[in-house]
Amino acid sequence: MDEVWDLVVVGGGPAGSAAALRAKQLRPDMRVLLLDKADFPRDKACGDGIAAHGRDELALLGLPDLIADYRPTRSLSIVSPGGSHVRATVARPNHVVPRVVFDARLVDAARARGVEVRRHRVRALAAGNGHVVVDGAVAARAVIGADGANSVVRRLIGVPAFPDRHTAIAVRGYADVPVEDDVQFIAMQRQGWPAYAWSFPVGDGSANVGFGMLLPRLRATGLPGREVLHGRLAELLPHLPARDLRAHHLPLSPGRPRPGAGRVMLAGDAAGLINPLTGEGIYYALLSGRLAGEAAVQAPGDPLSSYRRGLGRALGRHLRTTDVLARAAQSPRFIDAAISTAAQRQEVFDLLVEVGLGAGTVPPALAYAVVRRWLADGVREG
Repeated sequence: MDEVWDLVVVGGGPAGSAAALRAKQLRPDMRVLLLDKADFPRDKACGDGIAAHGRDELALLGLPDLIADYRPTRSLSIVSPGGSHVRATVARPNHVVPRVVFDARLVDAARARGVEVRRHRVRALAAGNGHVVVDGAVAARAVIGADGANSVVRRLIGVPAFPDRHTAIAVRGYADVPVEDDVQFIAMQRQGWPAYAWSFPVGDGSANVGFGMLLPRLRATGLPGREVLHGRLAELLPHLPARDLRAHHLPLSPGRPRPGAGRVMLAGDAAGLINPLTGEGIYYALLSGRLAGEAAVQAPGDPLSSYRRGLGRALGRHLRTTDVLARAAQSPRFIDAAISTAAQRQEVFDLLVEVGLGAGTVPPALAYAVVRRWLADGVREG
C-alpha cells in the first residue's frame, strides 16, 4: 500500500471539513487526508443560510469568528401557502454567506490545522485488515463520506439512494437588493405544495434567491424542470430577477438515516441529513461531520457504532419530530395554521425556528395549539 492514514475524508464541504477539523482538534498528531473532486474556492448551489446553531458548531470547532465579517440577519418573514403572514425577530441572528466563501474558509482552516488537502475523485473502496482502501492506493482506519447528495461513497458501500418521495429539487441564483435589506423572506406556494421561494440578503447588495419543491411534484407537472423552477421563482419573487441560476437535489431526512457501513461513516447530505421542513442542511452537516470526526478519534476500533450513538443523542428526537411534522405538512392548511399561530405567539415562532433551523422538538402544549387552529380553520372552510 502506497499510503496509510488514520482518517480519510471524502468531500470538502461543511460536513467533510468539520470532520477533518474535529479530528485534528482532538488529536493534533492524527494523520488526516481530505479529498475533493474540485479545487477551492468553488461554488455550491445552496440557500447560503447559516443559522445560530451552525455558528455554535463553528465555535466548537475552534472557529468562532469564521463568518464574523458577514452581517447578522435578525428578521424573518414567512408567507404560508394560504397567505397567512408572520414577520418577527429571531432569538439569535442568522447569517447568509455564499458557499464559494464559506466552504473555502473551512478548507483553509483544515489545511492550517495540519490536514492534507488533495484534489481527487474517489472511484473505489475496499475493506481489508482493519482498514478501508481508497482507489487501491490509500488506506485508512476510517473513512468519512461527506461528498454530497450524489455521494459516490454512499453508493460504493451499498447504502441505497434516497427515494423520490424524500428528495427535493431547488434552483438557486442571486439578485440585486438594497444594501439595507436585512429580512430573510420565505414565500410558500399552494400549487404543487410543498413548495416555496426564498430571498436571503447577504448584506452586500445581493441576495440568495431560489425556489424548491419535491421531486415527485415537479415530475407531476409534465413540464421541463427548468421551466417550472425558473418560472415559479419569477412568479413568487417578480421584483428580484435572478442570475447565475443553478439546480441541485436535496435528500431530505426520513427520520432515521443510515449513517454508514463497516468503517465508513456518512455525514451531511451524503447521509440524507437535510431538514425535510425547510431544506436546511448546513447545521446538520457541521454537526454530523464533527460527530464523525470525534468517532474516528475516540473509537478507532468501531467508529460507526460510536458515530451512530452520537447522532442519536444529538438529533434522534429532533429527526423523528421533523419526520412527523413533514407528514402533517403535506396539508398546506397545517402550515397555514402554524404560521397564523406563530404570528400571534412569539414562543411558537421561536419554536418553528428551532425545529426548522436547529435541533428543536415540539412540546405537546404548543403542538396542541397548532392542531386546534388547524382543525378550527378546517371547520370554517367546511
